[in-house]
Amino acid sequence: MHHTNKKKWKNMNFRDRVRGAIAGACIGDALGAPTERFSTVEILDRFGGYVESVAPPFYPDYETKRPLAPYYKGDGHITDDSMMIESLISVYTEVRDHLDAFTFSENIIPELIEKKRYIPELQKDDLLIHRLFFAEKWLVHRLFYGHVDPREAGVGNIVNCGAAMYMAPVGVINAGNPMGAYQEAIEISGAHQSSFGREAAGAFAASVAQAFVPGTTPLDVAEVAIELSHDGTKSALEAVVKAAKGVKNWKEAIPVLRKAFTPFDTMAEEYREPHLDSRKPSRRLSIEEYPIAIGMLIAGGGRYRESVLGGVNYGRDADSIASMAGAMAGAMNGIDEIPVDWMTEVERESKRDFNKLSDELFDVAIHINELDKSRHSLVKAKQAEIFSTVEG
Repeated sequence: MHHTNKKKWKNMNFRDRVRGAIAGACIGDALGAPTERFSTVEILDRFGGYVESVAPPFYPDYETKRPLAPYYKGDGHITDDSMMIESLISVYTEVRDHLDAFTFSENIIPELIEKKRYIPELQKDDLLIHRLFFAEKWLVHRLFYGHVDPREAGVGNIVNCGAAMYMAPVGVINAGNPMGAYQEAIEISGAHQSSFGREAAGAFAASVAQAFVPGTTPLDVAEVAIELSHDGTKSALEAVVKAAKGVKNWKEAIPVLRKAFTPFDTMAEEYREPHLDSRKPSRRLSIEEYPIAIGMLIAGGGRYRESVLGGVNYGRDADSIASMAGAMAGAMNGIDEIPVDWMTEVERESKRDFNKLSDELFDVAIHINELDKSRHSLVKAKQAEIFSTVEG
């Protein structure tokens, strides 16, 4: 059940897998948008069964129906998860090197408050700041208006998956180097998040980096994440991964993974009614989206379709779960494993070209890899000279 077809790796190249990771994240996001904030029971009732393709909005009167108004979530529309991924790719394209908190902060702000783009949920061209949730607007408040040191600007924000949800490009830039991905994501996400929100950003980036390793399996991805993560994030991953090993498919996984994760949750069982301790810093708790995405990757045997549909039908923050699962499965399997009808419809309705977007990241990843080779050669030469003088 939980295996990967290793023969397939011989026929995939890095570009295919970068396309798989980025398109996989964005398409998972679009499929999960209509089911976001709802329970699996509500999803089954509304759609007459599990959602297994692009679906319409949960509420036909989405323009006025609270609490979703006025966002058009459904019919293949990507959400802020994907648009923040686009923004991070633009930052990498501008900097053309690894990012630190300062280069990230300097370049992410224009993406949010100056650059117009088509926003599918608003059905118009607009600034991204007008679509973002409060946790992402925090970047503008703290960095642009507050002039806070970007290494600590995330402190005080509500703790959620806001930074983790767009860290897939960090995993691509550090493909095959999970520790490097973890460290870079921890560094830049400090401008946005703190506590377990920041920790999840680092661990998720590491998972994507590991997913590029030839022949890797879902359990390999999970084990790397557990090894690198800390506190509640590590504990939640351990619990969810253990539970995921015992299920046969994503449908069976939904209640099992939910039960395994519940002790680490910061949200109430009724997702739309958070309790008084929700979204506060903690060393014991975890965001839900990332561990569940890992669990669905395992439950789905690493296959793209199954991993994403598990996230879509889990509900709650379904778009982020499906997006993270899609990024990991896409990196493992490549672009050809993404259903063509899903990609065609999401690209058309969201007015996007995911291969073009992915190729921008591919080009800069190749460039940064060459820089790394040169830098590492210089460091090794210096170290060899230094350590050759050690006595004895």
